[in-house]
This record gives sequence, structure tokens and C-alpha cells, in this order.
Amino acid sequence: MAKIEKLKARLLSKPSDFTWDELITLLGHFGYTEVNTGKTGGSRRKFAETTSKHIINLHKPHPGKILKSYQVNQVVATLKEQGLIKDE
Repeated sequence: MAKIEKLKARLLSKPSDFTWDELITLLGHFGYTEVNTGKTGGSRRKFAETTSKHIINLHKPHPGKILKSYQVNQVVATLKEQGLIKDE
């Protein structure tokens, strides 16, 4: 199983320890890039998909790198709505 497929399966299992770095890797695979606006973004981050211009807004977790469960649920729901992942 490829790394991206493992990350998708892991995200769909809605783990309590999904990291920010794993999210960045997965979103990058789906064509999302971080939008840098203003001098500082603080903890608020935007990711835009390059072709559809769809935006995902998240707060970067701090001081740790573990996403909150509501963030994992939000990302799963959004990627499903966009047709990028399916329940397997």
C-alpha cells in the first residue's frame, strides 16, 4: 500500500493522533496548497485547491502538532463532499 493510500485510510479511521504534517502531505496530494496572506497568519491556515479554488480553513494546532477530533471530522467531510475520498 502506498504512503498516500495509508494516510487516506488512517484519516478515514478518524484517529486521535493525526498530525499536522500528515494532513499537509495528504492535502498536497489532492492539489491543495497553503495560501499565505498578510504579514502573519497566526494559527489560522487556508488551503486552496488549484483547479476548483476550493478553500479549507483550519487552525494549526499548537503547541503540539496533533489535530483535534473536530478538525479531522471537518477534513474528512470536506474531502468527501469534493469527491476526493470515499468510505472504503
